[in-house]
Amino acid sequence: MYIGRIVSVARTLDDRLCAAYRVSSRSFPNRTAVAGENKVSIVPKPGHEMDVYKNPYIAYNCVRIVRNGDVAVVTNGSQTDGIAEKIDQGMPPRDALALVSLALDFEKDSYNTPRISAVVDKKSSTGWLAIVRHDGLEVERIPLYPGRLWYVATYEENTITEARGDEFPAETPEDACDFLLGGGIFAQRDNPVTAVAAMAGYEGYEIFVKDAPAV
Repeated sequence: MYIGRIVSVARTLDDRLCAAYRVSSRSFPNRTAVAGENKVSIVPKPGHEMDVYKNPYIAYNCVRIVRNGDVAVVTNGSQTDGIAEKIDQGMPPRDALALVSLALDFEKDSYNTPRISAVVDKKSSTGWLAIVRHDGLEVERIPLYPGRLWYVATYEENTITEARGDEFPAETPEDACDFLLGGGIFAQRDNPVTAVAAMAGYEGYEIFVKDAPAV
């Protein structure tokens, strides 16, 4: 089943928060994730740079770490920066997710692609998911239990519900990337391209990026 992009929040068995993102794409699969200082960007692979002129929504920061390393923001679009900046200025995650999601709205492409967002906060030990579609907005604080994951996607599975959950066996951010690319329930979700995970560490978050294996 093709469900498009995916964001998730989870808690590891050893009680570490994790926010992760998977790019799944049929139209623009030639993309990768590039890690920088406290951020990750989704960009076209070399040789495919002109794709951004075909669709302006395919390149963006998908991860930002803010609030002195306490908060990870993970999304499928340009809302990453707005949400991160509002939280860094002191706005609660719920309000930042709602405000920026409403301000930017769903993507105005041929699919009315929803904007999906995830936040985890080490200080309050909480996780949040948000989605803005053409027909509604949802922002939910997620009950994070050890060894469990919640997710929301752009298509098909695009409502926030406990049914969008799975076991979460990952112990490292690399494990989390592998899991989103093809583990558990995600093994039945088509067209993986690349994955990113931000997992809470002793200081800030440990970030890992990984492209899907070539097929």
